[in-house]
Amino acid sequence: MKSILNSIIFRVVLALFLGTFAAQADPYAKGSTVKAFSAKDQHEQAYTFDAKNTRYLLVSHDMDTGKKANGALSVLGKDHLPGKKAVYIANIHGMPGIGRMFALPKMKKYNHRIILGDDAELIANFPEQKGKVTVLGLSSGKVTSVQYWDPATEGVNNFLK
Repeated sequence: MKSILNSIIFRVVLALFLGTFAAQADPYAKGSTVKAFSAKDQHEQAYTFDAKNTRYLLVSHDMDTGKKANGALSVLGKDHLPGKKAVYIANIHGMPGIGRMFALPKMKKYNHRIILGDDAELIANFPEQKGKVTVLGLSSGKVTSVQYWDPATEGVNNFLK
């Protein structure tokens, strides 16, 4: 009886373990299709990903890179990203409450729209290079290119062509 119970427990644990890995997809790569998602922006306005009208997704993964990206994007004006059919997502998932208390009001001061990536699964879908903003080129929601923009040293328009 004890060995049957141990066998059942082992199978359940193994199934849960394997299911966890199956649920974690690889980050987007060329040829991937971006999953539909919704989030809020820095002004608490709803945003829903529009595959037909989005040509670029820019994702900053950490606060330091995000600050540099926001500085560079702010200079370009609020209409620059929409004019390029580009959407900027800032990873705020895992940001502690005290950090949010200071960061979110600062984000409201930027003239460009910042989609708040507050979902671990959403953010995990985007590939990452330390200190760079991920730039996915899209066509009808399918990834056509994966590039990495260093907002401290490069202009974003080189990535939005």
